[in-house]
Amino acid sequence: MRLKNYWDLITVVLLSIILDLLIFYAPDSLIRKALGLAFVLFFPGYVFITALFPNRKELDNLERLALSFGLSIAIVPLIGLGLNYTPWGIRLIPILVSLTIFNFVFSAAAVYRRAMAFDPWIPWMSLERLKEELEWEQSSGLDKALTVILIIAIITSIGTLAYVITHPKPGEAFTEFYILGPTGKAADYPTNLTTGENGTVIIGIVNHEHRNVTYYVQIWLVNLTYDFKTNTTHIYGMYPMPGWFNVTLLSVPVRIEGNWTPQFEKNYTFSINEPGRWQVWFLLFKDEPPELPRAPPDGNYAETSARELILKAINGTVQSLKLNIMVTR
Repeated sequence: MRLKNYWDLITVVLLSIILDLLIFYAPDSLIRKALGLAFVLFFPGYVFITALFPNRKELDNLERLALSFGLSIAIVPLIGLGLNYTPWGIRLIPILVSLTIFNFVFSAAAVYRRAMAFDPWIPWMSLERLKEELEWEQSSGLDKALTVILIIAIITSIGTLAYVITHPKPGEAFTEFYILGPTGKAADYPTNLTTGENGTVIIGIVNHEHRNVTYYVQIWLVNLTYDFKTNTTHIYGMYPMPGWFNVTLLSVPVRIEGNWTPQFEKNYTFSINEPGRWQVWFLLFKDEPPELPRAPPDGNYAETSARELILKAINGTVQSLKLNIMVTR
C-alpha cells in the first residue's frame, strides 16, 4: 500500500489528533480555532463522501467539495442529537470524542474502499486540472467572469465564517451575587434570632462583566410593610449595618463544564438589638457607590433620599438580596 495514495485521509486523522491535543493544552490558540472550524464543517463530510464514492468518475472535485461541507453540517447535529440521549450529554468532551471516532472509522472505511476501487479518486489539483474541471477553455467570457465571481464569493464566505467563529461576540455581561447560610449552603439562614444574638451568612460575588469591576456592598436593616390595596411600600426604619465593604474582581469566564467554583466570598456576622420583623438588605453597586444624605440624628434614613435605594431594590433596578428575620426578646 502506497501511503501517498491516502495522504488526504491520513491528514484528516492526524489533524483530528492534533486538535484533540490543542483543546487540552492550548485551548485559546488561533491554530485550535482554525482546526476546530475544519473539524466541524469539513472533515466529517469529507471522509463520509470519500468512503461512499471512492471512484474518480462517480463525482467531480467540485461536487465532492460541496458535499463535504453540506454533509458535515448535517452529520454534526445528528451526532449531537444522539449524544443528547446518552448520560454524557452535549458537552465538549463527548462531542470531541464522538467526532474523532467518526473521522477515524470513516477514514479507515475510505482507505479500504479506495484500495479496492478500479479507478480510485485521489485528490490532487493543478492549474491545468482546475481549468479542466471548470471547462475553462470552452467557456464564454461571461461564464468565466461568473465563475471567478463565484469562486471569490465562496472564498469570502468561508473567510467571513472563519472570522465569526474565531472572534465570537462576547457573551452577556452579568454578576453573580448571592448569600449562603453559615454552612456554605443555601439553607440554615439565621431567620429567627433573639435580641443581641449573632447571625452569620456568607456573601458571594462572581464577576462575569468581561472587565475588572470594583464592587461596593451596602447592608441595611429595614422595617417596612407593603400595602396590597394601594401597591405601596411603607418604610418605617432604615439603618446602616456595620460591615460595608468593597472589592475589586477580575472578570472570569462562565464555566459550562465541571463544577462551579466561587470567586469571592466573605463571612458576615451581625446582630439586631430591637425585637420585631426586620429585613436585612444587601445592596450591590458597581464601580462606585451612590451618594448618601447626611446621617439623621437618630440614624434612621427612612425619611431621607436613601429610602429610594430600598425601593429600587424592591423594583429590581438595584442588584440586591434580602433576608427576612424575626427577632424576639
